[in-house]
Amino acid sequence: MLRWLRTLIPAIALVWMSCGIHAADDFAPLRAKMINDIADLTAETGRPAIDPRVLDAMDQVPRHQFVRPGEERDAYENRPLPIGYGQTISQPYIVALMTDLMRIKPTDVVLEVGTGSGYQAAILSTLARVVYTIEIIEPLGKVAQERLQRLAYKRVNTTVGDGYYGWEAHAPYDAIIVTAAASHVPPPLVRQLKPGGRIVIPVGAPFLTQYLLLITKANDGTVSTRQILPVSFVPLVGH
Repeated sequence: MLRWLRTLIPAIALVWMSCGIHAADDFAPLRAKMINDIADLTAETGRPAIDPRVLDAMDQVPRHQFVRPGEERDAYENRPLPIGYGQTISQPYIVALMTDLMRIKPTDVVLEVGTGSGYQAAILSTLARVVYTIEIIEPLGKVAQERLQRLAYKRVNTTVGDGYYGWEAHAPYDAIIVTAAASHVPPPLVRQLKPGGRIVIPVGAPFLTQYLLLITKANDGTVSTRQILPVSFVPLVGH
């Protein structure tokens, strides 16, 4: 009986692994289409091409694992999806654009304000040395933490708190991303940005025109702002 079990268990494990691989591969064509859609939309808007490293990261991360059950196949469409508590997972093009604007290097330490589902943090973790991400809505933060741990994104560190004030303990940061619309650029985030660093943030009132902004800090500490394009984000909660 014991010998039979020893023979059967590896066989079961192999079947389980094969099923898991097949399930993941089922979404490969959708991921490929998502990448093509991002490239097409980038060309249509006349913006420079997205860094291939960013597109490769988005091709690696299983976006369908970061949406609600039953919406897995919708995950690769170029539109935001609700994740609960009035929050959304941003559309793939905006994720790609914001990530591209950050100009992340493999040695960078990055802060994300607004963990949400954890998808953006997973993308960032494939590009940066370490990612710190903060979520004010506790149930979302806990689910995202569990998801990121389950999917083995070991470079991501999560916490629950008010992202307006950043995460001082791990500052300064090479790049900061805010995934909800603020009424203004939070001064604590500017202070926690390294000289030469970048902040990508949507700014504007809910239901009115919002703009994606790129904030850069020069080596002498001078801060400059560039408007990228109109966007629509849920409001930044807190403060």
